[in-house]
Amino acid sequence: MSPRGLGALPEPPTRPGNGHLQDWALSPLTLIEDGAARARAAGRDLFRLRLGLPAVVGFSPAWNRALLSDLATFRSAGSFSVLVPYLSGGVILSDAPGHAGRRRLMNPGFGRAHLAALQDRIRAALPPVPVGEFDALAWADHAVLCLLNAAYFSGEFPEDLLHAFLAPLRRPFPAPALPRPALFLRFDREVRRLAHARLSRGNGDDLLSVLAPLPGGLEETRVSLAAAHDTTTHALAYAVWHLAEQPQWHAPEHHPAVLKETLRLHPPGWMGSRRLGRDVVWNGVRLPRGALALYSPYLSGRDPTLWTAPETFDPGRWAQKPPAWAYLPFGGGERLCLGMHLAQTLILDTLAALPTLRPVHGDPTPQPGLTLGPRGPLVVVLASSS
Repeated sequence: MSPRGLGALPEPPTRPGNGHLQDWALSPLTLIEDGAARARAAGRDLFRLRLGLPAVVGFSPAWNRALLSDLATFRSAGSFSVLVPYLSGGVILSDAPGHAGRRRLMNPGFGRAHLAALQDRIRAALPPVPVGEFDALAWADHAVLCLLNAAYFSGEFPEDLLHAFLAPLRRPFPAPALPRPALFLRFDREVRRLAHARLSRGNGDDLLSVLAPLPGGLEETRVSLAAAHDTTTHALAYAVWHLAEQPQWHAPEHHPAVLKETLRLHPPGWMGSRRLGRDVVWNGVRLPRGALALYSPYLSGRDPTLWTAPETFDPGRWAQKPPAWAYLPFGGGERLCLGMHLAQTLILDTLAALPTLRPVHGDPTPQPGLTLGPRGPLVVVLASSS
């Protein structure tokens, strides 16, 4: 039997004149949850979206594995990242066969051994917990900026410029996609100044010292820093909120499971994208070359066919291994997130330093933008406060 076209796939209802574009812009989580429900009802793991070009979204472990393992077919060039100047470059957009070699050059700096050597410096940069009620989301934003400054630049980057550079990433679209040549010029000039000092001395150990000597190392510094900030901020804010709500999990031996459960429910990278480098037949449907191929850690992490009580925050579920290729907050395969160990180090060290908190009021509703974060605020207070 010949493969069928994209019309064979289920899809959410469209709007006249713009397909799914309006819903993608205004309520993307509702849109993809509807699409996934329709796909499951039809016995499929893939649904179609009309976004101005052919697009499919998959959520099964089999789809995730194919998309993240077959780098020759599922290409990063032409994915959503190219639309965001902060992420349009470096190893993020490199494809096979060049990706593996470029990644190998960068891996040592972001590995556990090197990050352990920076840990005392990073811990010393953590700002204190405020006295009285405070917004965990705003505090996490500032804390992660300080921690990344310590990890990348030994705390030497001007904080006001670093904040100004990263701020557009926290705004709704189209803000992250707008060109900001003057701001990028100021940021790059400061990175070059700090890199020159490290290359002249030859004895630095922060991430800039590791990246600066590499081909394209200053671009990799900018791109990896931009990719790290909001993702880490949102994961930390959610983890703090969950621990305030369930303080029985607030102990260093439980924090790895708390972080895993936080990232299952609220993966900052809620949607990943590739472009098909060739036609693909998937379960009897032909997916055309050039189509957008999307995978969703958000959908896979909440799939009721893969997880028991998927909407419930339960770190205890991590006593067992998760379903293979169903837990993907850092991607997978050769393209596993370069900053995975860095993010885990920053968040786990911060949780270990936190006193016991209790929730006051907040709105943890997932708010998708460039990354997935809480709508906020998430107001907490020391548990010992009256």
